[in-house]
Parts: sequence; structure tokens; C-alpha cells
Amino acid sequence: MSALDSLVDLRPLRENRTFRRLWLGTTASGLGGQFGGFAVVYYIWERTHSAAMVGLVGLVSAVPLIVLALAGSAFTDHVDRRRLALGCSYGQLLISAGMAGVAASDVGGVLLMLVLAGAASGLAALGGPAKQTFTPVLLSGHRLAAGLALNHLSFQLAMLLGPAAAGLVTAQWGTTWCFVIDAVTFGFALIGIAGLPRGVQGATGRPGAAAVRDGIAFTVRTPQVRGAFLADLAATLLAMPIALFPVINEERFGGRPEILGLFITAVAVGGVLASVLSGLATRRRHPGTVLLICGAVWAVALGLVGLSGHLLVVLGLLVVAGGADTWAVVSRGTVVQSVTPAAYRGRVASLEHIVGSAGPQLGNLRAGLVATVTSGGASLAIGGVLGVVATGLIALTTPALRRFTVEDRVTEPAP
Repeated sequence: MSALDSLVDLRPLRENRTFRRLWLGTTASGLGGQFGGFAVVYYIWERTHSAAMVGLVGLVSAVPLIVLALAGSAFTDHVDRRRLALGCSYGQLLISAGMAGVAASDVGGVLLMLVLAGAASGLAALGGPAKQTFTPVLLSGHRLAAGLALNHLSFQLAMLLGPAAAGLVTAQWGTTWCFVIDAVTFGFALIGIAGLPRGVQGATGRPGAAAVRDGIAFTVRTPQVRGAFLADLAATLLAMPIALFPVINEERFGGRPEILGLFITAVAVGGVLASVLSGLATRRRHPGTVLLICGAVWAVALGLVGLSGHLLVVLGLLVVAGGADTWAVVSRGTVVQSVTPAAYRGRVASLEHIVGSAGPQLGNLRAGLVATVTSGGASLAIGGVLGVVATGLIALTTPALRRFTVEDRVTEPAP
């Protein structure tokens, strides 16, 4: 493999006009979403100065996300997914505009802002999986893996740049303009979605509870999909570090806020670097093996963070963990979306949305509970060991995941 082959694969953007327009729109709206997310937290903190009220943002966002993602799996495969994604994006645009109105006038205040945040999360849980199903329609094989890496690169760049830019806008003009920027960027998302193929994919069975059961049954009986989800849960449930960062910072580095900020930044830097070098992962023929190796690297790196007292070592390990997480996410998506037939993609995408959202939240809860009876470092170290063991067991018991092979095929369905 040449040096150029190790860099992010741009062929999906060059070769597929529909994917390129979708990616540009999603990238713009993802960056705008960081402005909106920052502004919600800052607005509530500025008016309450209550950590509990700020914590409610996570709760009111997580509950509708999980509930509506599961409910959406009852019909996502039985409707025009393009129309569903468009409708949800229009709704999110209107909600962002409503948030701008609340921030500008203070009508409804904190309570209305929380309600709007929950509504936005619910629409994302319906529209996000529907939009996600189009990547394997437009791309396949190594192009699919490269497209998923490009999607993750835009996410990582938004995470790295968005909050800092939102802070500057808020300091200069207030949170209202952050919400306005969020609303405007949804316009770019709508342009990207508008070019996607229309129609219903012809799902088996009828919509409703039976469709949800069928989606879950397909996931359980398909070893590649089941193993990929379990590998993700092994990493997030057992070795999620975010809730422990303040504890580690207090135990070892004096609780300095600037040090705490470096922890999150180090993970994001690792994610961006891994995205730029994603060709090293996306050009591999066995993404399931890459997923398992990266899950083990993630767990080992975070376990070592729990044992180290040197700041530079800790930051370096967090960069490694962030990079491993990025390649794991891309590899998991490649496996899941390659194996899942079109008739099940909406339901499986909804379940993947739940795994990717609920797993980290529960993992942070586990980490915090263990830390209360041990220490932050011990909780990370224990989680790292458990994560490695669980990943090893998945590798041993799911050979279909290890052996899964991608094949190239270039397609671009007519809209």
C-alpha cells in the first residue's frame, strides 16, 4: 500500500455526484448542529447556573431519541425514506428557528428550550436512520467503507471546530445567532437530501410492531450484524471514559479546567487523524477484523489511561483511543450496511442508532458507579480489561464477523 493509499479515500466524492451533494449538505448541517447544541447548554446554564438543569438536556434528548428510533423502525422500511428524511429535516429547521426565537425574546424560557431540544432529538432519531440507508444504495464495497469514513471525518471536524466557533459567536452576538446558523445549515442538508432516490424499498411484512420484531430478529440471526453491535457495546458499555474525565483530572492533575478540556480535545484529534488516514482501514478486505482490533486497542488505551499519572502519556493514549474509535465506527458501518438487505436497512439503522446512542450513556453510568466505590483510575482500568476480554470473546464466538469480506462495485442510481 502506497503512502497516498493511507490517506482518506476521496473517490466517492469524485465519482458519485449524489453522494457528494449529500455529504456536503450533511457536513454543513453537522457543523451547524454543534452551534445549536452548544447554544442550548449555554442558554440553560446562563439562566439557571444549575448543573442539574444542564444535565436535563442529556435526559430530554436521550429519551425521545431511543423511543422514537425504536418506534421509527416500525415503518422506516415501509415508506419513502427520502420523503421521511426531508420531513424530519424541515421539522428540525423549524425547531432551530423556534430556539432562536426563544433565545431572542426569552418567551417560554428554559422549559420551552428543553421541550424544543427533546423534539429536535426525536426528529433526528427518525430522520437520521432514514438518511443513513442511502449510503449503501449509492456506494458498495471499498467505496462504501470510504464513504462512511468521509461521513465520520465530517462529524469529527464538526466536533473539533464547532464548539469553539460557537463559543466565539456566543461571546460576540449571543446564543440567538448560534440557533440561526443551525437553522440556515439545515437548508444545505435539504439540498443534499432532495437529490436522493425516491420510492419505497419493498420491505417484507407489514409496518407496526411486527416490523420491529422482524428487524430485531434479523439482527439476532445475522452473525455479522449481531457481532458488530456486540463489539460496539463491549467498547462503550465497558470502557466509556467521558464521565471519568473530571474524576481523573481531580485525582491526578489538580482539577484544572484547562487540563479537562485537553482530554476531550485529545480524543477529537485522534478521531480527525484517523479519518484523514482512513485509507489504512477502508481499503482492508476484512472490516470485521479491523472492528475487533480497534475495539481492543480502544479498551487497552483507556485502561492504560487509568494507570498513568503523566499528562503527556494520558493525552497520547486518548489520541490513540479516539483514532481507534473512528476506525471501529467506520468498520462497523461497513459490515452492517453491506450485509443488511435493502428491505431491512431502515430498521437496522434505527437499532444501530440506539446502540450508538444508548451504549455510551449507559457506559458512562457504569463508569461513574464503579468510580464511586473505587477511584476514577481504577474504574478506567477495570473497564479496559473487561472491554478487551469481551472483544476477545466476540472474536472467538463470531467467526463470520472476522471473515466478512467486502467487494467493490460502483453504482449511482438515478434520482
